[in-house]
Amino acid sequence: MAIEIKAPSFPESVADGEIAAWHKQEGDAVVRDELIVEIETDKVVMEVVAPEDGVISKIHAAAGETIQSEQLLASLEPGAAAASPAAEAPAAAAPAQDGPATGAAQGLMGPAARQLVEEHKLDAAAIAGTGKGGRVTKEDVLAHMQKAPAKAPVEKAPSAAPAASPATAQAMPQVPAGPTAERVEKRVPMTRMRARIAERLLEATRGTAMLTTFNEVNMAPVMALREKYKDQFEKTHNGTRLGFMGFFVKACCEALKRFPEVNASIDGNDVVYHGYQDIGVAVSTPGGLVVPVLRDADFMSLADVEAAIRDLGLRARDNKLSIDDMTGGTFTVTNGGVFGSLLSTPILNPPQTGILGMHKIQERPMAVNGQVVIQPMMYLALSYDHRLIDGKTAVQFLVAVKDLIEDPARILLQL
Repeated sequence: MAIEIKAPSFPESVADGEIAAWHKQEGDAVVRDELIVEIETDKVVMEVVAPEDGVISKIHAAAGETIQSEQLLASLEPGAAAASPAAEAPAAAAPAQDGPATGAAQGLMGPAARQLVEEHKLDAAAIAGTGKGGRVTKEDVLAHMQKAPAKAPVEKAPSAAPAASPATAQAMPQVPAGPTAERVEKRVPMTRMRARIAERLLEATRGTAMLTTFNEVNMAPVMALREKYKDQFEKTHNGTRLGFMGFFVKACCEALKRFPEVNASIDGNDVVYHGYQDIGVAVSTPGGLVVPVLRDADFMSLADVEAAIRDLGLRARDNKLSIDDMTGGTFTVTNGGVFGSLLSTPILNPPQTGILGMHKIQERPMAVNGQVVIQPMMYLALSYDHRLIDGKTAVQFLVAVKDLIEDPARILLQL
């Protein structure tokens, strides 16, 4: 009896999805938990895996088709006819070494790893997977690329060609200056996630009275603390590294308690004051910007915050975030400094009324007690909804964050 493979149950915030790619076709053998199809929503990419060993007997939704929650996607005939991944790997290695492999080798890859394999035309069957169930991760592909010897160019001009004589050079026609290459354009449909991001950005700029205030913070105290304890911190907390985001998240939690308007949201004609701090952390992925949420960040230790941010970042890169990971949030922190941004005006993440932008640490001459001293400084930007937050409150909030960062002990002492 055929087993029905259905789309996941979408939450209320997701109306529908789109078939991004089929990794198995009708007649293909699959093993349990092997990736069959990817579904792209406006928030995340969901992976649907095989519930049992068997053969795909029928596909009911084509790639690019819009589907609803729990819609029938395919039919699976269970049985022992399914081949194991180890049996399919030699078949995947049969094509030329330059081309991307298909079959189980690619079926056991995450989207980020598969994209690298296709871009660099790697042999997927030759890449050893270290993920769960032998799954090939992005790190596995990168490690394979580092170990693989550089390939010789396919075409190479003969080095023995004689140089043209002056008479021959004078007789050759003159090529007009200017570009000779074909001017290529490429048109592709916008992904659902990118379209949703664009929609929300327009919603934020049109539907809020957004304003940004700036300040700068001396990072020397935090940098000294980090340099002194980073090795001990990593050993004590099972490899969790001590970064800067943890300090800013904890500083924001403390400042949000002092200025509850920045932690509130507008719902129609009502103001909703949140008695908790769920901090969204903006993460850049190949598919676009996503904002996973740290739940009850005010109750998390610095090590918990750093470990959670790293986990969310890794899952975001591999398209492993769930809808719940990105639902809610009362305030957002974004760090453009990792890309070299010196100053920016972050856009609100509705219905939140505040977002903090971190930037690059830049050494600058500062006046300290009448003396010019070179200090590692960072510009901070707070964008806020002026419908709810007055300029005075916004400035005081940002000053509170600045004071906590410049004296990290106050974060622990809640001063």
